[in-house]
Amino acid sequence: MRTRLAFLFFFLLWSTFSYSQVIEDKVYSEHIQSVRLFPLGINQESMLDAPVVGISDSRPLVLLFDDLAFDPELYTAKLIHCDADWQKSSLRDNDFSPNFNQFNVDDYEYSVNTRIPYIHYRFEVPKVTKSGNYILQVYRNRNEEDVILTRRFMVFEELFTVGAAVVPPTQTEDRRALQQINAVVNYSKVDVVDPTTQIKVLIRQNQRWDNAKYLGKPTFLNQNAKTMRFEPFDGSSTFRAGNEFRFMDLRFIRATGVNVASVQVEETIIFAETLLATPRPGGVYSQYLDLNGQYVVYTNDRLGGNPEVESEYIYTTFYFRGDPGREIKMIGALTQWGATAEALMKYDPKNNVYSTSLLLKQGWYDYQFGQVTSEGLDTDPIEGSHFETENEYEVMVYYRGLGSRYDQLVGYVYLQPNRRRL
Repeated sequence: MRTRLAFLFFFLLWSTFSYSQVIEDKVYSEHIQSVRLFPLGINQESMLDAPVVGISDSRPLVLLFDDLAFDPELYTAKLIHCDADWQKSSLRDNDFSPNFNQFNVDDYEYSVNTRIPYIHYRFEVPKVTKSGNYILQVYRNRNEEDVILTRRFMVFEELFTVGAAVVPPTQTEDRRALQQINAVVNYSKVDVVDPTTQIKVLIRQNQRWDNAKYLGKPTFLNQNAKTMRFEPFDGSSTFRAGNEFRFMDLRFIRATGVNVASVQVEETIIFAETLLATPRPGGVYSQYLDLNGQYVVYTNDRLGGNPEVESEYIYTTFYFRGDPGREIKMIGALTQWGATAEALMKYDPKNNVYSTSLLLKQGWYDYQFGQVTSEGLDTDPIEGSHFETENEYEVMVYYRGLGSRYDQLVGYVYLQPNRRRL
């Protein structure tokens, strides 16, 4: 009996830990590269869009990734429904998936005449019947313990009317470096009993989760008009505006693209080095096109072909000159916003230079440098911050009905008032 009780206690403890564990974007295998999840579009720019679709949207989400291998693997995809805080929800698979929740990832192509061979996989995310947060999990050989990657995506339904705007912050002492997001939510189409506890509002900048913000109580609530306003004076909806992203043009191997110092083509591998980057915290704001920290796969060496299978992989070293004694990370989608091991830069005291090396597929890459602090990554001392900087924001509104087992994503707004892309 004691053995059974001990086993039951251990099982419940493990289940509680597993259930409360926040699931995030991550690649678990070094040979898996160039993971992207985005709504299918008619042009290449769609791969820059956030992985968000409406529940009745005809466009599917598309997952792309490369396996640096000679032979294909048996990969399986599974969907996990999550609450607003990215913990696994109480829904069962058949509550949100009309199909059996295991899907073969069997659409693949071999790379064409590349020095590093790879297999390019493509998977269209199946439709779901419930809105909210989801994790797309891909694992090997039908073994759910052998996960190779996880990616977050969202499905929304337009039950609430949501408005938002980027405005100068109410805090005047730093208004030249901050951007504030004001939001208004109208829930007249739904019978909400207690809007302050049943409704959650989240804002994120440039598709980042590391600095996303959940808003607290609304600054104004009109239950007769069923309207909530979020216009806080305490800075809870402000973001560092930052600066336009640095970029590197890696579309060439026979020439050096913008901000590339050298390219060395060997028989079995290609090396590249960037120009030495330096801090830019002061000075006036300079406007130019960027991808807001994202990247695009493309090659100019084989025009007219398929860049997904004809682009080379290049071992690329980034250099940054900075003061010693700092912990510097390179951030952007190429390092999962500083989450990968390669994001941390190593310091060379002889040359007073930080560096890190990544294996990157040919394309155009955005990135910045940030200093690791107790409160997260701080880019201001290196990159500077200007209110005029063009950023993209998303406002997501979640609702949980009385007795419901999950959080619905009932409103979604995409904000980019001064959109500038390549």
